[in-house]
Amino acid sequence: MRKLKLQVQISVDGFVARTDGQLDWTVSSDEQLWQLINELPDSSDTLLLGRKMAEDFIPHFESFEPENVRFPFAQKMVNIPKIIFTKTLKKPFGKNTSLAKGNLTDEILEMKNQIGKDILVYGGAGFVSSLIAGGYIDELYLFVNPVMIHKGLRIFDLLTKEQKLTLISATPYECGVTVLRYELKKEG
Repeated sequence: MRKLKLQVQISVDGFVARTDGQLDWTVSSDEQLWQLINELPDSSDTLLLGRKMAEDFIPHFESFEPENVRFPFAQKMVNIPKIIFTKTLKKPFGKNTSLAKGNLTDEILEMKNQIGKDILVYGGAGFVSSLIAGGYIDELYLFVNPVMIHKGLRIFDLLTKEQKLTLISATPYECGVTVLRYELKKEG
């Protein structure tokens, strides 16, 4: 069964974005952290995005010019198939995108049961909250930024029951970010 892996920037006080969705508080990556960011998608053949995040994410990476130092990563983001979870969009937009409009549980279980590499989840906050609350995330990569932003969007508030995690690794980087990698303990 394919794993659902979440990669998310988070503040020390538990926010993943400001109330308006901005990520201007995140710390710039050093070379070692950038290497991890660049390698994580290689273990996946599908990206999952909520509609709100997709509206910024897809055009952002499709606009990179070849002379940009991050162009190879941007091309990776363009070329990996992306599934946008939405209740409102009628048709997909951007390159290599499709829509998931059905029941979240049915859609996720169908994807996890397909043959292929793992599935990487980037966000947004509401979509990720639903995935976490449903127990669908198998691995969490929490990029803990050395900042407290006081208020904003959270991803753990929809939990209705305890979910136990196993720490796989905790890696501090020179830029001040610590990446906590957890695996969800499966019941039974």
